[in-house]
Amino acid sequence: MTLIYLIAGEPSGDILAARLMRALREFGPIEFAGIGGEAMRAEGLHSLFPQADLAVMGFAEVVPRIPRILRRLKQTLADIEARKPDLIVTIDSWGFTGRVAKKLKQSGSNIPRLHYVAPMVWAWKEKRARQLAERVDRLLCLLPNEPAYFERHGLKAVHVGHPVLESSRGDGAAFRLRHRIPADAELLCLLPGSRHSETSRLLPVFFATARLLHPGLRLVIPSVETVYAEVAAAAAASHLPVTMVRQDEKWDCFAASDGAMAASGTVALELAVAGVPMVIAYKVAPATAMIVRRLLTVKYVSLLNLLVDRPVVPEFLQENCTPSLLAAALRPLLQDGPERKAQLAGAKEALAALGVEGESPSRRAARQALAMIEENRK
Repeated sequence: MTLIYLIAGEPSGDILAARLMRALREFGPIEFAGIGGEAMRAEGLHSLFPQADLAVMGFAEVVPRIPRILRRLKQTLADIEARKPDLIVTIDSWGFTGRVAKKLKQSGSNIPRLHYVAPMVWAWKEKRARQLAERVDRLLCLLPNEPAYFERHGLKAVHVGHPVLESSRGDGAAFRLRHRIPADAELLCLLPGSRHSETSRLLPVFFATARLLHPGLRLVIPSVETVYAEVAAAAAASHLPVTMVRQDEKWDCFAASDGAMAASGTVALELAVAGVPMVIAYKVAPATAMIVRRLLTVKYVSLLNLLVDRPVVPEFLQENCTPSLLAAALRPLLQDGPERKAQLAGAKEALAALGVEGESPSRRAARQALAMIEENRK
């Protein structure tokens, strides 16, 4: 039986990996091992340890977690050595998965290594492209412009497309009925991130913003298991009309929502697919912000804005992430006016730039994974 070892260090990678697992099974029986979250668990993975141990973002935020991350790194390498899989697939989270790949390379491991989701070297610096070329055997890219950055360093890179395009539309009416939200109530979706470092900074701002909007506004938070308990506790303490739901209701939740406040990340693409107008917010530790500003080489953080090279979605970062600015941007988006229509049209344009003809992105990724296993066996 073919064994594939998957490592996804955060919830967005967990969803990506789960879709890959499903696509791989369409080609025949395969066993899986590794590290993941709730989506991968639903596909049958028994995670080596909780994904939450790796879900951390930011330079200053990582430092206190270094001892635990190093223990998890050692545990992961030992598990790979014991299981001897046919292929290792690392998904995003290069801070951890890159260290796994480096250690495997240094040990002389001949297990083929596939990395899924290219680091945004076009937004930062190209040094990481050389790192990938040294540590992995093949790279799967979500965006059509990405392979060129890595191929010039000798790494085989393949554009497979963005799996967000595989997302299904939800049932908003059923969601409202299920959670006793009136059909005519204005519903705002809050998406404060999947890491404690994100939710702890964004939730207070999001709740304060909601208080500045009209008093009949209802709130909903579809949260991931890594932070669900703390988000639910904060929601209860806010004394606002908040409905908490799990990730399996996310698409129904989006379909029911009139607008959203979201942490920067893949969720912005998901909201665009669902046709939900949004504002993007993000805050990190001051030390992290100072470093990021010196390294960042692009005008925007949201991929939607980057794809069309204009501010389709308002971004409120660091000192601009304030309730008054967020509320001012949200008000017109919650109305059926020119601002809402312009954003939805721009988001549709951005999503069109992600598409590829033919097979789904996950099936394309699965074919590349299986090809690597076959090539290694020969």
